[in-house]
Amino acid sequence: MPEEKKLDLKAFPSIDMSIPLRYCKPEVTADPFKFYEFQVMARTTFAGVAKKQGLKPGEEWKVMSAFNRKSLDDMLAEMDEIGVERCVMSAIKLWSRRDNALAMDYKVEDIAEIVKRSNGKVIGGAGYNPLRIQESLEDIEKAVKEYGFKYVWFHPISFGLAPNDKKCYPLYAKAVELGIPVGYQSGHSAEPLPSEPGHPMYADEVVLDFPELTLILTHTGWPWIEEWCSMVWKHPNVYGAINAYFPSSLDPALVKFIDSSRGRNKVVCGSHGFGMTRFKKEFLELPISDETKKAVLRDNAIKAFKL
Repeated sequence: MPEEKKLDLKAFPSIDMSIPLRYCKPEVTADPFKFYEFQVMARTTFAGVAKKQGLKPGEEWKVMSAFNRKSLDDMLAEMDEIGVERCVMSAIKLWSRRDNALAMDYKVEDIAEIVKRSNGKVIGGAGYNPLRIQESLEDIEKAVKEYGFKYVWFHPISFGLAPNDKKCYPLYAKAVELGIPVGYQSGHSAEPLPSEPGHPMYADEVVLDFPELTLILTHTGWPWIEEWCSMVWKHPNVYGAINAYFPSSLDPALVKFIDSSRGRNKVVCGSHGFGMTRFKKEFLELPISDETKKAVLRDNAIKAFKL
């Protein structure tokens, strides 16, 4: 049998738009697993991983620790090895509906430190707490003007808010003012939270009210694939992000859209802390054109994030 040709991951330089802090700072991995939503998620969404690891109650956080790198230097070495030029890391704020508290509350200073130590290979993103609007807007402005951040990612699902809720609009106005994109989770919630606020069609009203806003619908929109594709195709400043799912598990309709003239130049991607190497390898193995691979892995992120 002929020897299988090894995949050259450096052949397509890439920008990973979704890396959590835990991926290079593993000591923070357990923090959100003190909250109900993450504990349940470990037993349901990540049940296979938990069973394979033989996890006991109180060890739920280990479903994520298996994916982490040892340190920032270790992550940067992985990036160099597989041709990831830059990655985006955000100061995520996520609300626990059951415990009525922030399950994730990373500060812009936490991310700014990583950005500085990475010599620019990590791009900073701020977070947004719609229950503390003024404080959040001040943090975002500081992040952009003092630390050079280029993005805001927030999680309306966990706050029980649709993206067109009035509490979200100050964020969009501030992002337009600062000239940065906003991303939010579009699709169902892996945690035990109401998924309805994640429906992609909410983007329709948001971008009609803010036509200058660059909006990134993360998390593939699943299970509302057609609606997600519709928003990405319809609006010139709306991008979709393939993250939080391994490329090998993507819906065939989504892969077809990505490889079409409608989606090829409107989609970015990120490994979401589940392994940069595995994600890139699986993405390059998808039955799509080299033109699409080049656009989705790198070129579209340059446009969306104004790099």
